Amino acid sequence: MIGIAEQFKNELIEHARQAAPQEVCGLLAGRGDNVERVYKMANTSDTPELCYFMDPKEQLKFTKEIRQLGHELVGIYHSHPASQAYPSGKDVELAFYPEAAYIIISLKDPAQPEINAYRIVDGKITKEEIKII
Repeated sequence: MIGIAEQFKNELIEHARQAAPQEVCGLLAGRGDNVERVYKMANTSDTPELCYFMDPKEQLKFTKEIRQLGHELVGIYHSHPASQAYPSGKDVELAFYPEAAYIIISLKDPAQPEINAYRIVDGKITKEEIKII
């Protein structure tokens, strides 16, 4: 289960809406499974309307900051502007952090954004509960 405050959930949705039709991405940090901080990142993919890729330098910078604050990587988020909130084949291929939850924000229905969380380990996708805290 991933715990996330309403304000952070709304921040993720707003980030996705601002960049649509391109995908957004970022890191979620905190303690245990509770999100305490959102790190919005640049999507450096050559095809940002189809997939995301985090800038390695930016990712390293934020990872160091997360450790310095005594936090852990709780999750990695990105958006699907036109498809469901379920990991694509590319998402599974890029799931390098089995300890992290993968949060997907779908804007398929812009009036009713959908957010789902998954664990992706060795190509196996398991849905996680999201609890608003």
